Amino acid sequence: MKYLIVGLGNIGDEYVNTRHNIGFIVLDALAQKANVKFELARLASVAKIKYRGRTLVLIKPSTYMNLSGKAVRYWLTQEKIPIENSLTIIDDIALPTGNFRLKMKGGDGSHNGLTNIIEYLETTEFPRLRVGIGNDFARGYQTEYLLSKWTKQEEEILIPRIKIATDIVKSFVSIGIGLTMTKYNKK
Repeated sequence: MKYLIVGLGNIGDEYVNTRHNIGFIVLDALAQKANVKFELARLASVAKIKYRGRTLVLIKPSTYMNLSGKAVRYWLTQEKIPIENSLTIIDDIALPTGNFRLKMKGGDGSHNGLTNIIEYLETTEFPRLRVGIGNDFARGYQTEYLLSKWTKQEEEILIPRIKIATDIVKSFVSIGIGLTMTKYNKK
């Protein structure tokens, strides 16, 4: 069985370890644990890992955050993966730093990356893992906040929680979204 695990972020050195790139950070942790490297492919950097008899196709779209839908649609089609076997990992300013919210479906929550995926897939019914990045920014400075590096205090919270995010991905592919939501959404 195959799964498409999508980590949203922006390509380029200036975006490494920024709040908006949390999807890339989680996928990097998954790939590192499996001792695999990402390779540049069509519309994304791609790595494949095995977990409990399942193949996880990890993609980090190279189309920039706000144009991620084209890469997601392409890789779902290319790998012949049903949409319910996909999981999109995104940042969420509505959640405190390091908190998680796994959802089966939903709107874009004003997240431009999700908006573009919804447009390309023509549905809101696909699983997503929202990772809290907090909202400690002054009015009108959201973009600067999203594209800035983590503070030391945020890193102290976040770094140990990245492993939990990878555990959520593994749980999603092994026991399904319902049981995984029950297990992790309460914490």
